[in-house]
Amino acid sequence: MPLPRTRGTALRQRLAELRGPEVPAKALDARALAALAANPGCKRRAILDGAGVNKTALASALGSPSAFGQSQFALTRGNAFEAKVKADGGAELLRLVHERLDRRAEPPTEARVPDLTAIGPEGRTARTALALREASETAGWTLLDHPMLALDVAGSPAFLEPDAVVVHPDGSWTVVEIKSFPMLDGAADPSKVGAAARQAAVYVLALEEVAARLEPAPRVRHRVLLVCPKDFSNLPTASAVDIRKQRAVTARQLTRLTRIEDIADALPEGTCFASDLPAAELTAAVESVPATYAPECLSACELAFHCRDRSRAAGAVTSLGRSVRAELGGLTTVREVLAAARGEAGDPDDPAVAALRRAAELRAEALDAVPGGAAR
Repeated sequence: MPLPRTRGTALRQRLAELRGPEVPAKALDARALAALAANPGCKRRAILDGAGVNKTALASALGSPSAFGQSQFALTRGNAFEAKVKADGGAELLRLVHERLDRRAEPPTEARVPDLTAIGPEGRTARTALALREASETAGWTLLDHPMLALDVAGSPAFLEPDAVVVHPDGSWTVVEIKSFPMLDGAADPSKVGAAARQAAVYVLALEEVAARLEPAPRVRHRVLLVCPKDFSNLPTASAVDIRKQRAVTARQLTRLTRIEDIADALPEGTCFASDLPAAELTAAVESVPATYAPECLSACELAFHCRDRSRAAGAVTSLGRSVRAELGGLTTVREVLAAARGEAGDPDDPAVAALRRAAELRAEALDAVPGGAAR
């Protein structure tokens, strides 16, 4: 007699059906999770990421291939740099942690590097939690190389793998992010540092869930260590990054995400996102899930080109940016905006409508003041 299906088992089976028969799930990493948290209103990304759909393959099948992602050269260079940083039991990495974050502690002349291997992500997550607990009870330095953490995302577990977590002699925990972009004269590209901080904030949230299950709960530091190549060399240098703001924003946005099971229940029967389906059927499946496109998606989501084309075709003002969308209130399409500006539609008492009409009047006055301006 088969075991009864629990709610969690039923959801996993439903997500597997959405992904496609025999299609392996694509793991939801911290980079994707940070991007998802930055756009919590996008149900399309939430269900695709929750189901483990390969959005790169999906975008190609839809005829809008993605330009998002790292090149193979960048991946190879990043892996080589990370290996250099962690060589000799992480001696250089621990030296940087001590120098930038914990000068009062004893220098890390010796450190424990526990074995975190286990079967499956659940096994690795349990092994990581055990190693963190043991390290917190032992005075000394401990380096966890590629630990596995779990974080609940809209009712579905996401397994995350930071580059490293360091346990200090006082039992506190620090997230370490190793990136291959350079620090020039002690400073790195602000946009890249911001992306790394948002990614690290996800790891901090996951670590806080582990710490909350221990008694007493260890402190998860909100200053993470960002390790990068120094100038144009391959020598590592580091900077302490305060991610309290990113952590607060990410936590708030994750709570706003619609639960994956609610989105799945609202989909038409038989919906599937397998990239080998006919283009028309696949397009219908993707379009059955509402999306919230904004230009920022171009640097964070593989489906951005597809969603941008659909947004422009519908004349949605979100294609002009979130700030513009916020200023226009209930006007959601470019056609509505132009009609309101011309006085053909819209409530005159609406501040957005009043501002558009005033702007149209000022534009007309400016053109009238220029010879031949009316013909422009």
